[in-house]
Amino acid sequence: MTAIRALLLCSCLGLLRPAAGQPFLRLRPSPSDNLPVKDIVEHPDPEYDPKEQDLDERTLRKKLGSHFDPAFMAVTLRRLELGPPQGPRLKVGKKARRKVLQWLWAYTYCPVLYAWKDLGVRFWPRYVKEGHCFAEKSCSLPEGMFCKPVKSVAKTFLRWHCQGWSSQKYCTWIPVQYPLISECKCSC
Repeated sequence: MTAIRALLLCSCLGLLRPAAGQPFLRLRPSPSDNLPVKDIVEHPDPEYDPKEQDLDERTLRKKLGSHFDPAFMAVTLRRLELGPPQGPRLKVGKKARRKVLQWLWAYTYCPVLYAWKDLGVRFWPRYVKEGHCFAEKSCSLPEGMFCKPVKSVAKTFLRWHCQGWSSQKYCTWIPVQYPLISECKCSC
């Protein structure tokens, strides 16, 4: 009788579920709508870093193939893009309506601001041009709404991945999807 009570108690508490439904036994991370992607916490041991022979640019470019996008990826950073991004130019029209509409559009405009981010030695290409929504001021009249991500695109990178421990480990480059903000919108 006590075994039945224990079984009922476990099922009521949700402790007995099929293995696929157990949230703590997931082997893969679940996707998130939070962009930009948070920095990945890496194991600090350089033993898990790719070696010099694993970083051959020609081989890695071939492995990545057509997924290499030089507009958003860089193997090295030769120059930094500093300063504010180029925003839309406002043309001063002759009519007041046009001026007001342009002012309103500029006030509520939610640009994607790009900056280069170093993903670390365990990603190839190492640098990504990551987008952020400008959210320092309200984008609405009356105030209260802010620029937030509404669309993203996934770029394929190579990730150095090791399985196993110590001398038994096996490491290789695997393709991974890295989401980047592609559009921002004024919203609550």
